[in-house]
Amino acid sequence: MGFWRAGRTYARAHTARGGGRPGRQRRPEQEALMKIGIIGAGNIGGNLTRRLTALGHDVSVANSRGPETLRDLAEETGATPVRAGEAARGAEIVVVTVPLKRVPDLPAGLFDGAAEGVAVIDTGNYYPRERDGRIDAVEDDGVTESRWTERHLGHPVVKAFNGTYAADILDRARPAGDPDRMALPVAGDDEAAKRAVRDLIHALGFDTVDAGGLDDSWRQQPGTPVYGLRGGVDAVRAALSAATEERPEEFRA
Repeated sequence: MGFWRAGRTYARAHTARGGGRPGRQRRPEQEALMKIGIIGAGNIGGNLTRRLTALGHDVSVANSRGPETLRDLAEETGATPVRAGEAARGAEIVVVTVPLKRVPDLPAGLFDGAAEGVAVIDTGNYYPRERDGRIDAVEDDGVTESRWTERHLGHPVVKAFNGTYAADILDRARPAGDPDRMALPVAGDDEAAKRAVRDLIHALGFDTVDAGGLDDSWRQQPGTPVYGLRGGVDAVRAALSAATEERPEEFRA
């Protein structure tokens, strides 16, 4: 469904709305600025870097090719380009947004230097035919995609942004109470981490819906009614309730 397609860059989108170069700014919804690490600088990771730096957060961003390849994104946003093993250092929130098949390749001890109680966001999806190949635990054992990721990372994760179009992160943020404000499902077992992630998403300009624990996160995997849904809280809740656990054929190996 094209969740990895790039939208306009934040600078271009901002200019199209009549602004100049985006700068750091404090949002009324935001209570505190944080150190945030982003591992993966594709469309989701890149656009989260743009939005989070614009909100004033201290963002470190990494990809698989090295910090020298992130020079343009760093100049555009003010984020600090680092190697993947350094992205979580001191971070209160870390976003892991890499292809599912690349999760086992991430450095060991990834969160050793992170802040105490760091919340880890997993944005990943299993695309066996397009990209990831067959993952037996997902296909045969019914392990949810984010539970599989969590086991490889060795740290609890919160599933969010996996069904969000990258361009929407830039273009569809709305203030609280706006009738057109989108809601995103958020699943995880660590309630404190889930609350931190939900607060961050609210500051980004989106409502959230608690989608349950990580074993319930199949309700927001590819092929479910909420996947790609651009709806509000009620629509997201209804879509989560309507999900069936059987994985659609097009999302099986």
